[in-house]
Amino acid sequence: MAKENKTNNKKEANKSYSSRGMELTERVVFVNRVAKVVKGGKRFRFAVLVAVGDGVDQVGLGMGKAKEISEAMRKAVEHAKKNLIDLKKVGTTIPHPIIGKFGAAEVLFRPAAPGTGVLAGSSVRPIMELGGIKDVIAKVTGRTANPINIAYATMDAVKRFRTPEEIYRLRGIERKDA
Repeated sequence: MAKENKTNNKKEANKSYSSRGMELTERVVFVNRVAKVVKGGKRFRFAVLVAVGDGVDQVGLGMGKAKEISEAMRKAVEHAKKNLIDLKKVGTTIPHPIIGKFGAAEVLFRPAAPGTGVLAGSSVRPIMELGGIKDVIAKVTGRTANPINIAYATMDAVKRFRTPEEIYRLRGIERKDA
């Protein structure tokens, strides 16, 4: 299994195995505490957004809601594992500039030179790092600061990445320099 070669980060919490047999790392993107006011006081519930990835080319995003954080985390990780997608890249960066959109959130992504690092906000960074992107520039340009919508806008952009080989194949053009 060549995908087991991962970098250990202090922020990375748990490691688990998916049904495909690859090692996945999970990272909490956002925790939202919701209070419902009832006759006897307040009832708290939690919504947790979790990013899951193998650090090479698979990344997923999931949300879980429950009365306890641990149960919400379990649900979010389960949901994220079901929604794993392939992150296409060229070397250590993304293949082309793109804008991801979800609701009022817009995130602009630009490829970066090797050694630049992940220059991104708090909701974008874990998704890029868990997907194996080491060099990218990201800027939230939308009309919202909602971290959940920003994370989903990031996943929209990740789904629409296309490698140069894919574009050549889709257009029916033979590559001259290959």
